[in-house]
Amino acid sequence: MIGLMVKGLSVVIPAYNEEKNVASCLKNVYAVLKNLPLDWEIILVNDGSGDNTGSIAKKFIGKVPHLQVVENHPNRGYGGSLKAGFAAATKKFIAFVPADNQFDFSQIAKLLSKQQATGADIVSGIRVGGGVDSLIRKINRWGWNLVIKILFGRLVSDIDCGFKLFRRELLSHIHIQAERGAMIDTEFLAGAISRGYSVAEVPLIHLPRTAGKSTGANFRVIYQSFVDLFAFWWRLKKEIWAEKK
Repeated sequence: MIGLMVKGLSVVIPAYNEEKNVASCLKNVYAVLKNLPLDWEIILVNDGSGDNTGSIAKKFIGKVPHLQVVENHPNRGYGGSLKAGFAAATKKFIAFVPADNQFDFSQIAKLLSKQQATGADIVSGIRVGGGVDSLIRKINRWGWNLVIKILFGRLVSDIDCGFKLFRRELLSHIHIQAERGAMIDTEFLAGAISRGYSVAEVPLIHLPRTAGKSTGANFRVIYQSFVDLFAFWWRLKKEIWAEKK
């Protein structure tokens, strides 16, 4: 049965200007979790949104059990949102999924089952067919993944898939500094794998965005991500050297 090994689950949901999605996201996540044999909590991080994301989310406090809304002021970016959510998490395992409803949260059953079957420290999603993003986003992703493979070797099939599950204890051993852009997934996976933690993968259906606008393809975000990537590569090498002494 799902949950016999995982038992406790914190679900972290980063949200930035998702007023058109956040209500349905919380409803969907709760509808799934209430039927799972788990001790769970939901942590929605409103990352300094300029719309009504935060106020809409807070209306669900009391209606959705075990819901916490964390406010980032000012906006910290995707990495900063996840880190704020991770810091608030209390359960043995953490899953994170975006508030844009591009993943059907019922697929958490696939991640939980994979973890239970393999005992993996991290279960990372693979967007089936490469996801439904635009051509330019897919090209950016290909170039990003190529550079990561050159620097760190193969990590996973879909590094930046926004739906993952992992043991919370890993956060005590991995030093995540990323705030903006896609760097947090790379820091997390490269830091974990370099320290011997295990990773399993599972295919997930990635749905079209029906409301709101993605900010991940912003040129400044992409440029800063590559700058941060090379800085992290050097920092990780020094950390691993120091830990082996």
